[in-house]
Amino acid sequence: MSYPLWDVPLLGGGLLIAIVAVLHVFVSQFAVGGGIWLALASHNAYKTNDAAWLEYLKRHTKFFVLVSLVFGAVSGVGIWVTIGLISPQATSILIRTFVWGWAIEWCFFLIEVTAILLYYYGWNKVDPKTHRLFAWVYALASFFTLVVINGIVAFMLTPGQWLETGSFWHGWINPSYFPGLFARTAASLALAGLYGLFTSVALGKSEARERLVKFSSKFVLVAFAFFAVSSLWWMAVIPPAARELAMGGAAPVAIMNGFTFIFSAIILLGVFFGPFRAPSKTSITFAAVMLVIGLLATGGAEWVREGVRKPFVIYDYVYSNGVFAWEKPYPNGVMDQAVWSVYGSVDAAPSKIAAGQDVFRLQCASCHTVEGYNGVKPLVKGWSHDFTYDQIGRLDMLKGYMPPFMGNDQERDALATYLESLNVKEGTSSAAAKR
Repeated sequence: MSYPLWDVPLLGGGLLIAIVAVLHVFVSQFAVGGGIWLALASHNAYKTNDAAWLEYLKRHTKFFVLVSLVFGAVSGVGIWVTIGLISPQATSILIRTFVWGWAIEWCFFLIEVTAILLYYYGWNKVDPKTHRLFAWVYALASFFTLVVINGIVAFMLTPGQWLETGSFWHGWINPSYFPGLFARTAASLALAGLYGLFTSVALGKSEARERLVKFSSKFVLVAFAFFAVSSLWWMAVIPPAARELAMGGAAPVAIMNGFTFIFSAIILLGVFFGPFRAPSKTSITFAAVMLVIGLLATGGAEWVREGVRKPFVIYDYVYSNGVFAWEKPYPNGVMDQAVWSVYGSVDAAPSKIAAGQDVFRLQCASCHTVEGYNGVKPLVKGWSHDFTYDQIGRLDMLKGYMPPFMGNDQERDALATYLESLNVKEGTSSAAAKR
């Protein structure tokens, strides 16, 4: 309650973080998997002295540098800006707990940038052995950025013994660390293979094209099979309440979870019976469809990971509205507790509706907008004041993905009045509107 709230109308803070994060996850996973794909493809091309492959990889490298480094770096900064403004409490904890982890990851990123630039500018300027070395250094450095970041991301859902010890190592090597690492590695390889499949199909009819299609198809098949198995392992180790959300406790999360496995199956069957078995007959349209479905599958998995963490930002530690899990409802109310409350108390507000709006901003606006994404207005349509008042007091019991209400009875009454007022149509009056 010590930080101001950054209000994002219509989108809401959670959706804004999701948009920026999903874009960055796609790019960062492509950078990791693409680095391994690039190193192996370079090794094969130089080993066989395949001029067509080498020319293709030369063109591929420029795009790879622009996407993985330029867009990846910009979107990475975007994540820090958005989470710092929208969820400052959790961001502060992550920085304090894992500051040396972030520092190590940035060192690997520096090696990654240097290696891929040397590889890009090294075409026709360094000997093949050195050129391949640059590719492998990049591949290993980018993979180790994933090794570090995966532990921090997994920590947010399964902090494990860190809750008792506060230890860096207990937080980093947490219960979902290894299944998460394997699943993200598989997703990274899958995206790289699908992109390689799409671009190699565009080369036109040739023997080199068929070999590239086959090479990328193997990447995709192994990666998605591994991705499905790792995802099931991950489901087995996450907290029971989180698993329940993914298995039906929250319909949108459960639906997306199901689609993730369906999309993975479509990719496996489609690539096996298509590019893998008949590389010469693979069309660019088919490859593009597979790439889109692959993005939906890997993006859906990340969305599920975020969704099952509700109502927490850091599981069993900090709720999505910045309240710590061990805190009890504040006797003097959240307006008194919050440094950035507009009025400080219900009595100091010009009306009960105004006080309720302030309580909504402090307790609810981190997840809900009024009429935009996850808007509260349609959710309370038709609710009376008394019904709303009763629901507010039991939100954490009625809906497992919502935190408990931390205000006192006076603030609960004010919030119920404000929410009831959202039902009032223009030109009409109601009990709430007169309060």
